[in-house]
Amino acid sequence: MMDGLLDELARFGDENDRIRAERARRMLNITPDTGAFLDVLVRATGARRVLEIGTSNGYSTLWLARAARAGGGRVTSVEMAADKFAMATANLARAGLDGAVTLIHADAGAVLAESADAAWDFIFLDSERSSYAGWWPQLARVLAPRGLLVVDNAISHAGEMAAFMARVEASAGFSTALAPVGKGEFMAVKGAA
Repeated sequence: MMDGLLDELARFGDENDRIRAERARRMLNITPDTGAFLDVLVRATGARRVLEIGTSNGYSTLWLARAARAGGGRVTSVEMAADKFAMATANLARAGLDGAVTLIHADAGAVLAESADAAWDFIFLDSERSSYAGWWPQLARVLAPRGLLVVDNAISHAGEMAAFMARVEASAGFSTALAPVGKGEFMAVKGAA
């Protein structure tokens, strides 16, 4: 059932984005290979506290939640758009993963500011790229030691991501890598405390 729903949502996202020009109306989902990559990363790191910023219709959330639940973890996903938040809520219920996910309809910057130090083992960032650099101090603070930050669109939107990636790479205590999966996944692991 889960694989069928993932296929359905991937098709829906592709079809929707083909006919919608306005960015706010597009799903902008990750690619299926990125979903599989996130699944493996969450399982390999044993992440139990996963934060996703940018839920959209819940496609990436399903990948994250399935992996986190397998290890006894949970996902908290933040989405600002009311229509996408509603779609994600329905899709998670269809998948039977709504119990493994807390959806928050809010501004991601506020959620980060309210999160405790080292609150998250794994953070997936797929939101407004122009906000990333401003969020970096909070992202660094809320990521647990040995925690992993994964950021989508690092290759497809390299120009928009360059300043943020340079800032992370220059931060003490972080190791980074760029994986040519999907639209490009920038990864930063926080050193041990």
